[in-house]
Amino acid sequence: MMKTVFLIASLWAFSGSLVVAKPCPELLNHTMTKLRSTEQIDFCQAFQGKVILVVNTASNCGYTPQFKGLEALYQKYKDNGLVVLGFPSNDFNQEFEEAEKTANVCYINYGVTFPMMEKSQVKGAAANGFFQKLFEATGEAPAWNFHKYLIDRTGTSVAAFPSNVTPEQLDSKVSALLSAK
Repeated sequence: MMKTVFLIASLWAFSGSLVVAKPCPELLNHTMTKLRSTEQIDFCQAFQGKVILVVNTASNCGYTPQFKGLEALYQKYKDNGLVVLGFPSNDFNQEFEEAEKTANVCYINYGVTFPMMEKSQVKGAAANGFFQKLFEATGEAPAWNFHKYLIDRTGTSVAAFPSNVTPEQLDSKVSALLSAK
């Protein structure tokens, strides 16, 4: 009897110190490969609890200079929990075939330091699984390059923004989501 009481008391005391991990939101349940790399990123592990700005990109588009604003936004808020994720895509026929050329535009021409994924499709039935989930969450597929999705820290609230909305115009929305801890 004494052993049983001790065992129950020990289990009860121990259970109070257990930390239970939050389940990963379905939206983030994806693993993708980084641009010009074999490194895979598990979105749940890397981005859960962060505010995420997702952008489909292209190297040869009139909106390509938005890389500067995206990088500035990332630098301004990365230490507060913002992640910018770039997804090169040739869905609108403005991306290079070669990953090396795409990487040069991002990393050399624009000094991008935020994570860039390998080239993939972002619209229609052939869209990568992450973009399919973004479409399900918002009802909006990219109509052009540099379409943006802003995801809150819970990974459950997503807002979509068309290409002509600049990163600078999203600053206040990003700041508000980062403040809502």
